[in-house]
Amino acid sequence: MTTSIALAGKGGSGKTSIASMIIRYLKENGPGPILAIDADPNTNLGESLGLEVKQTVGLVLDKFQRDKIEIPPGMTKEAYLEYRLNEIIIENEKFDLVTMGRGEGAECYCYPNLILRKFVDRLADNYAYVVMDNEAGLEHLSRRTTQNVDELLIIANPTVKGVRTVARIKDIVAQLKLRVRRQSVIINPAPPHLDPLVKKELLRLEIEPAASIPLDEEVYQYDVELKPLLELPDSSSAVMAVNDLMAKLLT
Repeated sequence: MTTSIALAGKGGSGKTSIASMIIRYLKENGPGPILAIDADPNTNLGESLGLEVKQTVGLVLDKFQRDKIEIPPGMTKEAYLEYRLNEIIIENEKFDLVTMGRGEGAECYCYPNLILRKFVDRLADNYAYVVMDNEAGLEHLSRRTTQNVDELLIIANPTVKGVRTVARIKDIVAQLKLRVRRQSVIINPAPPHLDPLVKKELLRLEIEPAASIPLDEEVYQYDVELKPLLELPDSSSAVMAVNDLMAKLLT
């Protein structure tokens, strides 16, 4: 059975870094392979994991729309598109990566998105975990391009605006009637003491964070040097906080 973990949050809240550290934890502690899905149009997850992304789902769909008349004889459109989508999977030790990206064309994507949904769901069945890094608008979740979400982690920076973004994401989940088993709010990067105004806003919106990830100089330095966050040491304070969170959620 696949356990799906999705991350969402305001740009700059550090959700991609946390997604990378979650994958790091699952590689070391999980029972099986991991499918990482970069569903944020900024497509930073590959870099954070130390992988070079040359092709994305968005570009494949664009090319499919333009070149569908070149489908080989005897092959259906669905089979051709799935074949092309399989080509973009980046395989690595204990985890694979699929990068959604953003399409460049202006044509209707109703049919390709239907195939994409089936493709991602069928792909996910082969993994013990799916970790999906989303943009704040939850675009791919709203299109049902993944299976039910077991753990939705909403990442908020320690500001009043960050807390209000959490409330808006929760509203999106409710309005779209997304199938989410559990939602957890994560403060990142967390100072030693939250500002009283931030605490007040959390109380007003009835939001209780499940965890706080401390500001970690090592994470910053790895990002600056473009070093994979998978290689962060066990002594990293952010790694330890993410490990504690995952151990609690997956127990």
